[in-house]
Amino acid sequence: MEWMILPFKRYFDFKGRSRRKEYWMYTLFVVIVSFVLAFLDSMLGLGGSATGDADLTGTSVGASGAMSGGLLSNIFSLATIIPSLAVGVRRLHDTDRSGWWILLPLGPILIGAVLMGASLMTAMSGGGSAGFSGIALFGMIMLLGGLACAILLLVWYCTPGTAGPNRFGEDPKGQGTNADEVFG
Repeated sequence: MEWMILPFKRYFDFKGRSRRKEYWMYTLFVVIVSFVLAFLDSMLGLGGSATGDADLTGTSVGASGAMSGGLLSNIFSLATIIPSLAVGVRRLHDTDRSGWWILLPLGPILIGAVLMGASLMTAMSGGGSAGFSGIALFGMIMLLGGLACAILLLVWYCTPGTAGPNRFGEDPKGQGTNADEVFG
């Protein structure tokens, strides 16, 4: 349980390193709590659009197509944004990568979403289908690029950290990283 809540104790700490165990136990905690809160939101009538159908993530899509979570889910999401970013940055530091890599998927996803929205607006306003298909295709390519970047981050989060100290600090595993310390 300690590993699950450690990122809350290091809420604004973007320096140093975090082990895989800290990152993945925290992620498991966030996923479990999110599902429980989504269930409570739906049971208490606090969730999403009244006209939408809830999906497995607890969000619902209303008549406008907008997605919204329930009150409890949204509060929890806001409370976990900073520690999630912080533990992700520290995890990247453990693999001797800059924390700025965490922003890698953001560019392609935002560009793709804007282009897909623009193509949808063009289609809804009666614009030409040739322009729609070109913008939509490029938007999809950007979204797929963002997905590829997110998968790369996932691989880095699964990669063992560098043994011993690196430019971001001491090894969070502590003792036992040097053979002389273990067998000496």
